Amino acid sequence: MLKRAAFAIALGGFALTGACAPVSTFSGFQAIESNPRDIKPGTDSKATVRGRLGSPSTVSAFDPNVWIYMNQMKETVAFFKPAVTRRDITIITFDKETEAVKTVDNLTLADGKVIAFNGRETPTRGRELTVIEQLVGSIGAGGLLPREDEGVPGSRPGDRR
Repeated sequence: MLKRAAFAIALGGFALTGACAPVSTFSGFQAIESNPRDIKPGTDSKATVRGRLGSPSTVSAFDPNVWIYMNQMKETVAFFKPAVTRRDITIITFDKETEAVKTVDNLTLADGKVIAFNGRETPTRGRELTVIEQLVGSIGAGGLLPREDEGVPGSRPGDRR
């Protein structure tokens, strides 16, 4: 009897820890046959890069000769917010005339920077109403039947001309 209870407790413990195992999700460029890090400056060209890696994740907005391949992996544990565990970004720059690879830059999650956004908001006209003011203010404002000027182009709600 004691062995069965210990076995049941151990089995329950394994089930609970298995339920909290992290779930990994992969997004972005997937290197199946070739890795973007294997591209060699001077030897590869746009055609060979596209043939080996396929289309880039994105092309630079300012220079069409800069291709960017990026991917990341996130892990989610139970109901917590997903955390990025790995990020790889490869930036390939091509020569404009020869279309040969000029540079290959590899960036990781450690190269990223946290940007502090400004928390200020643009003020709006008017004032904020309390819940009571909103409830009391809406009494008598509506009706069951539409008014005859409602829906006419150029008319404003509540305008009694």
